[in-house]
Order: sequence, then structure tokens, then C-alpha cells
Amino acid sequence: MEAIDNPARVKHLYSRMTFGLHYAEYKKMSKSSPATVVKLLFDDSRNNIPLDEIKELLVRPMPRNGASDDEVRAFIQKRNQQERAVNIAWMQRLATTTSPLREKMTLLWHGHFACRVNNGYYLQHLNNIQRTHALGNFRTLLLEVSQSPAMLSFLNNQQNRKGHPNENFARELMELFTLGRGHYTEQDIRESARAFTGWQYRGQSGEFFFNTKQHDNGIKQFLGTSGNFQGEDIIDIILKNKQTARFVAGKVYRFFVNDVANDAHIEEMTEVFYNSGYEIKPMLQKMLNSDWFYAPQNVANKIKSPVELITGLNRQFAIHYEKPDVLLQIQRSLGQALFYPPNVAGWTGGRAWIDSSSLMARMKLPSTLLNGGVLELMAKADPEDEAFIAAARKQQTKNEQRIQTSADWSVYTRKMPEDIRAADLAKFLLAPATSNAYINTIKGNDIRTMTIQLISSPEYQLC
Repeated sequence: MEAIDNPARVKHLYSRMTFGLHYAEYKKMSKSSPATVVKLLFDDSRNNIPLDEIKELLVRPMPRNGASDDEVRAFIQKRNQQERAVNIAWMQRLATTTSPLREKMTLLWHGHFACRVNNGYYLQHLNNIQRTHALGNFRTLLLEVSQSPAMLSFLNNQQNRKGHPNENFARELMELFTLGRGHYTEQDIRESARAFTGWQYRGQSGEFFFNTKQHDNGIKQFLGTSGNFQGEDIIDIILKNKQTARFVAGKVYRFFVNDVANDAHIEEMTEVFYNSGYEIKPMLQKMLNSDWFYAPQNVANKIKSPVELITGLNRQFAIHYEKPDVLLQIQRSLGQALFYPPNVAGWTGGRAWIDSSSLMARMKLPSTLLNGGVLELMAKADPEDEAFIAAARKQQTKNEQRIQTSADWSVYTRKMPEDIRAADLAKFLLAPATSNAYINTIKGNDIRTMTIQLISSPEYQLC
């Protein structure tokens, strides 16, 4: 079976490695080879701008130190505001970034190193680590993530002390971040937990420090080696095992190429990744410059995650939200809220994104955002949303919120022929090939009407 043609290759490349492209970019890039476009994407990704929304680390007032109930409530309210603010800031960054490949990789690492803590400052710090090293060296990324206050708190390493080791971080380090289940023993977990004793952070600053008084200096037996290991030693031993490169390469493959693993293709990526000393960029270049990345079986076979779906619409139509908090409501209703993974393993992805109710919500979302309609929020709300829901239910029987959005259609239609046909519009907007029978169902001939119909289809859910 032959690979897809050049314009389709470029569109496929952008849909997987970024959050889509505008029509003007599509027409321009379609004249370039995929190799040229790959180089351009990496060149654009050099720009790393950290999120800087949360500027204050909040320290919880303690009643035992004389804090009043009002002070504690004020702290909780401000903490929740910070959590919402960092979510919205990243969603807005995704919609406007000029380094989309870096942000897409940040999203990958966000799920790989799933973390959920009630501290917007720590979450932003972790997000910036993932952004800074998104295309750099995996060892550096892994080490900085492991020493971040967010991860130390989430996986309880703050409580990991000599004589009383806490195994949570040691277990997830191997199971979820590096080797994968089945490539270590329970004894390896216990011994590595001892090596990570004393890895802590200061509550007043969030700064990592090695608490030598709480570190176990005894000999540890880990993955067939023996020594007075500390945390960095454990990480280096894990990275010497080629299974780590294979596990991470497989994660990258399933995120960008196909939910069903192809062992031969993953092994190609593994060789480059391992032999480069865990440099991320060469592994991605190997993937993107391989013919199999553009093979028909790897095109239009992935379901967009909720964040990818929302971001694609926001970028394509330059959508402005009068009340940005609605972005959180949309994420939750579709099953993926940034900085709020369901568990330590992150989001399952793939077909798990879709069920009968979420598919209908997804298909309604484009017309809702572009027409300022009513958004139905059927997902179970978090406690901080209860007041919002109670107020909404006084007016409507369902949990709905009328959103106020405006789209800049000129951004979408720039350099688009006014008499563009539905078939050509479908070729640009939809990943799957469309039949004449389907095109004949598109009503009207003005761009807006045809566009909303096309992006409200099940086909638009695929990339």
C-alpha cells in the first residue's frame, strides 16, 4: 500500500506533532517536503518561554500557630484560584504558541509524569521543567521531575526517611516513568526507596535539598548491583537498562503514531534514543523521517484527546473566552483536565476518550464555541464547582452554562478561496478521506456553514 501524498503527509505531520495548522500554512507547507517541514518544526521549537502566571508560593496557615478559620478559608480560596489560573494560562499558551512542537511534547510529558497536587505554584514549576527539557535529554528531565516539590509531594517522598522508607516514588519511578511493569522486583522497590531517603523540599520555598540526616547510608541491592546508592545512582542504573529506552520510546510511539504498538518501529526509535544517551530530539527525528510514520495505517487512526480537540479549535478560529474559567468546565466535561490526572498513571487515552455521551458533547462543542451556545457539563464536578452547579440548576434542569465566546474567522479564512468547495474544505479539515456521498450531505455553500458542519462530524474527532 502506497504512502499518502505530500500535502496529506504535511497535514498529518502537523496534526500529530502540533495542534493543527491554518489554511495559509497548509497551502504553503504542502509545497515543501516532510523533511523540510520537520526541520522547520524543530527550528520553531527552540523558543522556550516558561509559564509565569503564578508568582507567589502560598504557605498554608496552621491553626496550631494561631491562624483563624477565616485565614484558613482565605488560603484555600486563593489556592484554588491559583490552580485554575495555571490551567487557563497553559490552555491559552497552547492556543497561541509559536513553538507548538515544544508544547505538544510538554503535553506528552505532562501525562507521562502524571502529578496531582493542590499547589498551583508547584504545578507551574513542574510544567516548566517538562517544557524546558521537552526536546532535550531524558535523564535531565527525569532527574528534575523527580526532585520537583510537586512530584516529591505527590508520591510521598517527602515522608521517605531512614528507618521508615516510603516506597511510592520508587515504585512509580520504575513502573510508570522508566522500565515498565515486570522489569523489576518488589525487592528492587524496597532497596531503591532506601536510596531516595532524604530527598525533600523546603516548605517555605519549594527548594529541593538532600537531607543527609534522613538518608539511609547502608548498602543496597538493586537490579543486580550492590552499593551505597543514592537517588541519582538509582536513576543512572535504571537508564543503563535498555528496557528504559524501549519503554519511553513505546510511550512516544503510541502518543504520536498508533495506539497499537509496532515492535519493529519502536525498536528503531529505541536504538537511536539509547545510543544518543537518551536525547529526545534524535528519537523524534528518526520517527518523523521514517516512511512508516506516514503509512496509511498510521493516518486518521487516533482519537484527539480533549485538550487536543479544544486547542485545535482555539488555534484554528482564534476563539476568545469572555469567562476563561469555562475552559476548565469544558475539559472536565470531556474527561481531561490539565494538572488533574485521574490517577498516578495519567489518562488512558485512545478509545477511552470516547463513549456515547462524550462523543455527543465533542460533536456539539464546535458549534457551541463558534455560535456562543449552551454548553452541557455532564461530568461529575469537583467540590469547588458545587456552587456553580447549584446556581446553574436554578435556571436549567441540566448542568449547563451559557458561554460567551467570539471567534476571529479572518484568521481561519486567510488565503482561503471564497468559492472553496466542500470537498476541498473537508480535505483540509478532516483527517480521514471523505466520500462523495458524505460531501453531498454538507448543506449550503458559504465557508462558515460548511466548516461548522464538517468540524461537528465524527471524522473531526480523528487525527
